[in-house]
Amino acid sequence: MQLNLTRPLLFFDIESTGLNIATDRIVEISAVKVHPGGEKEIKTRRINPTIPISPEAKAVHGISDEDVKDCPKFKEIAKSLAKWMEGCDIAGYNSLKFDIPLLAEEFLRAGVDFDFRKHLLIDVQNIFHKMEQRTLSAAYRFYCDKELENAHTAEADTLATYEILMAQLDRYPDTLKNDVEMLSRFSNKNRFADYAGRIVLNENNEAIFNFGKHKGKKVLDVLAVEPSYYSWMQNGDFTLDTKRVMTNLYLQLRNKQGKG
Repeated sequence: MQLNLTRPLLFFDIESTGLNIATDRIVEISAVKVHPGGEKEIKTRRINPTIPISPEAKAVHGISDEDVKDCPKFKEIAKSLAKWMEGCDIAGYNSLKFDIPLLAEEFLRAGVDFDFRKHLLIDVQNIFHKMEQRTLSAAYRFYCDKELENAHTAEADTLATYEILMAQLDRYPDTLKNDVEMLSRFSNKNRFADYAGRIVLNENNEAIFNFGKHKGKKVLDVLAVEPSYYSWMQNGDFTLDTKRVMTNLYLQLRNKQGKG
C-alpha cells in the first residue's frame, strides 16, 4: 500500500537526555519524509545537548555524553531542520505526548518559531492503543510480523513507526481511511492548546486547565478571580510553549477587561 498524500508526511523520533519536556534535551533525531509519490528521504543527526545524559536515558538508547560531545548543538541545526519540515504533516509514536512537545521546546530555545499547530499530526501509538493496547516492539511484531532490531535508536523506531502505520491501514480498512486528515483526528485523543497537554480545548474551543487544583475549569474564569495563578505558572517548571499559551490567554483576559 502507498499512503494517500497530498503533501509530504514526516515521520520522526527523538532520543533525549531524559523525560522532562521542560528541562531535558534532544541527543538524536531521525526523520523519514514520505512524499506524495512514495519517495522517501531519511535524515538522522546526533546532537550535543549541552547537559548530561541521565543514566536512565543512556540505559535505554545507549548514547553517552562522549558520543555526542563533538556533535552540533540544536541551535546550529534548528533553522535548516525547520525549513526541511515546512509543508509537511507530521507523524510519530507517542509523539503528541513527548516528541513534539520536546522538539517544540528545542525550537523555542533556539529562537525558531516552528508552529506544529499548522500541521496535521498523527500519533501511531494512539491508533495502536485504540485498537490493540501494546508497546512499540509488540506493535511492530503484531502488525508487521517482524522483530524490531535496534529498538530505542531513533532511526529504527522511526522506520518501524512508518511501517506500522502502513500495516494499520491494511488491517483496519473499515475503520481507518488512507487520509492524513482522518488519521490525525483519529489519533488525537484530546485537543491540546499547548503541546504538553496542560491546557486543552473544550467543544466550544475554550481553554481548560488539564492539571492541578483547577483541572476542568476554564482558564479565563480562573485567572479572572486568581490572577496570581498566571504568575505562579510563569515562574514554575512548565514548558516555554505552555507559558506562551498562558500569556496569550492572560492578555486576552486583560483586553476583555479593558486593562490592555
